[in-house]
Amino acid sequence: MYAVIKTGGKQYKVAEGDFLKIEKIEGQAGAEVIFDEVLLVSKDDATEVGKPFVEKAKVVGEIIAQTKGPKLMVFKMKKRKGFHKKKGHRQELTRVRIKAISV
Repeated sequence: MYAVIKTGGKQYKVAEGDFLKIEKIEGQAGAEVIFDEVLLVSKDDATEVGKPFVEKAKVVGEIIAQTKGPKLMVFKMKKRKGFHKKKGHRQELTRVRIKAISV
């Protein structure tokens, strides 16, 4: 059994027991998170597609940790002008374990 959920402007295919790194959501480690925006649920050989979401379907997860992603460097330069700018960015992420998928 698997489902496709939408969170943080992205879509993820999840199954029970999976670990995900998603964009930061509020909560402490050990807190329970419910994803209501379920786009698709597949159970055995039956697949249910939402328009846009599957009604009464939800995915329950548990927050494992609040982390940061790898550092990305952004470098801008204009040749022969003496202009250059270097900037870094680290995206805040939440690590989640999927506990249950219900329809």
